[in-house]
Parts: sequence; structure tokens; C-alpha cells
Amino acid sequence: MTIGSPKSGKEKKSRKSKQVVEEKVPLLPSKKEGDVGFDEFEGASFTGAVFNLSTTIVGAGIMALPATMKVLGLVLGIAMIIFVAFLTEASIEMLLRFSRVGNTTSYGGVMGDAFGKCGRIFLQICVLVNNIGVLIVYMIIIGDVLSGTTSSGIHHAGVLEGWFGESWWNGRTFVLLITTLFVSAPLACLKRIDSLKFTSALSVALAVVFLVVTVGITVTKLINGSISMPRLLPDITDLTSFLNLFTAVPVLVTAYICHYNVHSIDNELEDNTQIKAVVRSSLALCSTVYVMTSLFGFLLFGDETLDDVLSNFDADLGIPYGSLLNDIVRVSYAAHLMLVFPIVFYPLRLNLDGLFFPSAMPLALDNLRFALISSGLLTLVFVGANFIPSIWDAFQFTGATAAVCLGFIFPAAITLRDRHSIATKKDKILCIFMIVLAVFSNVVAIYSDAYALFKKNGSSSE
Repeated sequence: MTIGSPKSGKEKKSRKSKQVVEEKVPLLPSKKEGDVGFDEFEGASFTGAVFNLSTTIVGAGIMALPATMKVLGLVLGIAMIIFVAFLTEASIEMLLRFSRVGNTTSYGGVMGDAFGKCGRIFLQICVLVNNIGVLIVYMIIIGDVLSGTTSSGIHHAGVLEGWFGESWWNGRTFVLLITTLFVSAPLACLKRIDSLKFTSALSVALAVVFLVVTVGITVTKLINGSISMPRLLPDITDLTSFLNLFTAVPVLVTAYICHYNVHSIDNELEDNTQIKAVVRSSLALCSTVYVMTSLFGFLLFGDETLDDVLSNFDADLGIPYGSLLNDIVRVSYAAHLMLVFPIVFYPLRLNLDGLFFPSAMPLALDNLRFALISSGLLTLVFVGANFIPSIWDAFQFTGATAAVCLGFIFPAAITLRDRHSIATKKDKILCIFMIVLAVFSNVVAIYSDAYALFKKNGSSSE
């Protein structure tokens, strides 16, 4: 299937310049005459685009993947990671194909083309719900890693507390304030997503550091015989255990959500016919990282694997320099999340602006509106991370609703709507399958999560 046909540089710039004025969705997709200070921008490179899309994909979701192996078993779990990657590639290909035909430059534009204003607004609301939840989770993890956390009466010391002892300056609120002011805010205020290509490359490298250290620890423990063989297949004993398998689907879907950034990256590419190769390269890279993390994370901790595998790295690993390796794993991933933050923040700001100021001038050209929206969203995320003690249960619900809509249901609905009569019979069959799988698995997941939550609350009140 062809995503787009080659165009000359002049045609490409003309197409994008026109759409920036009409849709105002990309902050500054390409060079425009008269845009002071941006004339030197000639377009994003293939490598920079791959790093930015890969950083969008690899976020906090990777920490929950080893726990999916505990539910699914290694064989089914790894097969599902690869399967969801192929579904993700297919859904993105559909989005880009319909954007080319509909002459739109954003996810919201494709939804608007297929379903009108209501479709665009619904898409924007889902991006807001998903991305705000994701960013608050990132901040909570950063706070847990650096300042520690207390769960069920047990205190897990943070890295800074372990190094320097408990103090006011390494408390959660102060650490997150410093992180927000000196890391998140400066990176979030960049107006082009391509400006984040170097921090994105560093964030991917930090994720690889986490993976390499985890593999090294696992291989060491395999050699000394302190790791038992993990389950290869799921343990199904009754209907409840069977339905519990579907709770892994929202985690897998959330792990691959990047659709809201694909158009922004496409718009800034020097040669936007490369976007299909960018998507495939990013998905191949991230799938490899996901499979390796799931495999070695589950091998290392087995049935003791926690929902957030990062939490497993605060205990004695039983190997030389275990404490140092624990710190390397936790610090590298906390730094990774700090650098992923602006990549997820970018479409959040874009969609909030499109929702509340659909007729205003492009956001990149209005510094006051840009500053107010950015500071408001940063404040919201900071407050949420400090005053919500644990949002993992809530995050599971958003993953089973907003994330699955963005990843599967909306692309499938656009294709089935087929306003431009370009969908094949194979496309429509695949779309029906995606919608049925998404709706069924996520209804079951929401039911299982709600049942477990109520059961937990009922047991604690007795």
C-alpha cells in the first residue's frame, strides 16, 4: 500500500504552507516565507524522525511489559508484542493514506475529514485524556525513583535518599519542582518537534542502558543458577483466569501509542515520502527493545515481577555490585522519562489549543498563547503528580479507553467510513477485527480492573 507519492520540493512546500494556514495544527511544519527566525530550517532528517517517533513509543509502558509475561507466559506474551506492533503499523498506514487523499496534515484533520467537527473534537479530547495521564505517570515514576515512595506501609527509598539520607531538598515536591523548572519546561517550550531529535536520541540510549544492564544481571544469575525456568504459557484454570488474559491488552496498546505525533513528524520531514520507512524503523526498534525487556525482566524476577518492574530494582539482586546496578537502572530510566516528557507534551499542547482556539492564528506565531498554554499544562501535571498518591489504577482505565481509541478504533473507523473510496476489502476486514478486539478486550480489562479494585477496597475495610 502506498502512503504517498513522491513530490518535488516546491510542491511539498506549497502543500504544507497552505495547510498550515488552514488547519493551524502543526506548530511550524515547514519553512514559510516571512517567518522570522525559522528560515534556516530545511526539514527534519530521517534519523531524527526515527528517534522522535521511537521516543514517543517507548515511555512508561515498557515498565509494565514484564508483568504481562507473568499473565500471558513468555511464548504468548512475546507473540502478542509482535502482533500488536504489526497492528500498529497497519493503523498508522491507514491514517497516513487517508490524510494524503484528504489533503490533511494532522490526526484531528483526518478525523474531521471523516466525521466532521464532532470527530475532530472527540479525537482532541482523547489525546488530552491520554497524554495528561501519561505525563502525570511519568512525573510520579520520576518522584518515586529519586525521592522514594511508601506503599502499604512499606517505604521504598529513592536514589537521592539512599545516597544522601533524608532531607528537605530531596523530598518529592522539591525534586519534581526542580525537574519541572529546569528539565521539562525548557524542553517543552521548543516549537518544533525536530528540535528534540538529540534529546530523543539520548532518551533511546538511556532506555538501551536500562535494557543492557537488565540483560547483564539476568545472564549473570543464569550462569550461577539462581534463576528458575519461567512459565512459557499462561496458567488457565477457570473462566476468571482466562478473562484475566485480556487485561494485558491495554498495556500492550498503550506501549505502542504514537499516532498523535506521526503527522507532526511527517510534516517536518525533509522528504515526507520517507514517513512509511520512519514508522517501520521505529516500530522495529521499539519492538526489539520491548521483547528483550519483557524476556529478561520476567526471567530475572519471575512470578515476583511487579506491575512496574522498576520497583523490583530496590531489593538485593544477590550479585556483586547489585546496589550500584540498581541505581544505574533506576537513574537511567528516570532520565529517559524526563526526555520523553516533551515529546508527549508537544501533541498535548497542540490539541488543547486546537480544541479551545480553533480559529486563532498558528500557535507558534502567538508567543503569549503559547506560553500560557504551556505553563498551564506544566502546572496541571506537576500538581497531579504531587497530590495524586497513586494513579496506576486510573492509568489502566485511560489505557483501556482513550489509548485504544487513538491506536485502533479511530483509524479503523476512518477506514470503514471510507469517504474517498480508497479502502480495500482487506482493509475493512482488518478494521472490523481491530474494533472487535479492542472493544471486547478492553471491556473485559475494565471489568477485571474494577472488580479487583472493589475487592481490594472491600478487604481493607473489613
